[in-house]
Amino acid sequence: MTVETHACPALVLNADFRPLSYFPLSLWPWQEAVKAVFLDRVSIVSVYETEVHSPSRRMRLPSVIALKDYIPTERTAAFTRFNVFLRDRFTCQYCGQPSPSHDLTFDHVVPRSRGGRTTWENVVAACGPCNLRKANRLPRECSMAPRRGAWRPTTWQLQENGRGFPPNFLHDSWRDFLYWDVVLEPY
Repeated sequence: MTVETHACPALVLNADFRPLSYFPLSLWPWQEAVKAVFLDRVSIVSVYETEVHSPSRRMRLPSVIALKDYIPTERTAAFTRFNVFLRDRFTCQYCGQPSPSHDLTFDHVVPRSRGGRTTWENVVAACGPCNLRKANRLPRECSMAPRRGAWRPTTWQLQENGRGFPPNFLHDSWRDFLYWDVVLEPY
């Protein structure tokens, strides 16, 4: 083996050959991918050069697999802290500065102390300093209107936003299925 097997995750595609998710990217460890192949739940689309073997078989590790049965995607996005950050592209909606997710908080546009609810339509990503500065005031009271209002995204919109944050490692065999912002070569 030339590459460590732990560095060989498989990109998991739905039966329509789209990734199950972009952020986080739908990856399985090589062990799960091999098990799914032997259980006939997936088709191998592409393989690594790395092989694993048992006493009676040799197999190149799958780099891209496609589910044989289609899994419908959720129509409504789950309201989670992470999905709020993803909707807002990990950017404070008050100062416009991008922040790593561990530096972001979420802010109630209409504060809870003033009757605001914890919903898609009332929560935006905010950095700590902006959240403290706004405190429990309405945007007009502190001249801090969100750059983009709070809104309910679709799962498709979250997936599209997630495509803008590719992981640190992208195997060449995955690129045809991910459509990251890469320059296409004319032919």
